[in-house]
Amino acid sequence: MTTPQTTAPTLDLLARPSGGFAMVAMDQRESLRQMFAAATGERVGDETLTGFKLEVAREVGPHASGFLIDQDYGFAQVAGAGMVTGGLIVAMDALVQDPDGPVEDTAIDERVDLAAAREAGAVAAKLLLIWRDDEHRARRLELAADFVRRCAAAGVLSVLEGVAKPPAGATGPFDGPAAIREAARELAELRPSLYKAQVPLGGAAPEERLVEECARLDEVIPVPWVVLSQGVERDDFPAAVRAACRAGASGMLAGRAIWSDVVGSGDVAAELRARSVPRLRDLASIVDTYARPWNAR
Repeated sequence: MTTPQTTAPTLDLLARPSGGFAMVAMDQRESLRQMFAAATGERVGDETLTGFKLEVAREVGPHASGFLIDQDYGFAQVAGAGMVTGGLIVAMDALVQDPDGPVEDTAIDERVDLAAAREAGAVAAKLLLIWRDDEHRARRLELAADFVRRCAAAGVLSVLEGVAKPPAGATGPFDGPAAIREAARELAELRPSLYKAQVPLGGAAPEERLVEECARLDEVIPVPWVVLSQGVERDDFPAAVRAACRAGASGMLAGRAIWSDVVGSGDVAAELRARSVPRLRDLASIVDTYARPWNAR
């Protein structure tokens, strides 16, 4: 009697037919609460966060090639109801973040059972890693390596997101594009299934300049990669995605650029259909036209 062979998952589970990625991120936690406070003047409860995430899953999720969500605010409901048609990604990061501040550090959320998440329908897990050139650099690198190993052992794809920030307390100039490249060089060498990178210069530059910076980024990433939208103005994001894809990226995994102006709306579902779905479709068209297919890496 022979033991059946198991086939490792591939990025086709998260990709469009073109081989590119047009994925939606809905794993914000305290950051989303901050967005609600800015939009409504009120600090909302957990049920409001979960309700918004589920509306995004219902209305926007079916148009995404992949959908990322955290276990605290909606993963079980999205998975159980089969709300999204693309690949489901579970956030595996525990965020170190003051209620009114940015994410300062991360760890692996030990509450996330990858085998159970896979059984529920997840095809991938994501870890956000805050990258700084400081004394904790080696520890963070080992954290990222541990994440990649755990995903491989559980039979799920690994999406590793590096966000470069200055060392704590630094007062000198910060070369953002160089730090983004160094983070990508170091982290992508761990061979996650997919690397998620910041857009250099916050996307606030002429497209040809962005292409140049993204091409330099592409040179140091040995695996398929996508861009995130945090730090990029919503109206600048389509050009930023186009520039990144022209330079070798395989698409995007973004949240704020798609749904941020719907936060606090009186009719979330209607606004998502009117604003967010067309945006995602436009971004998907850019991806289909310009992205490097993931299997051409």
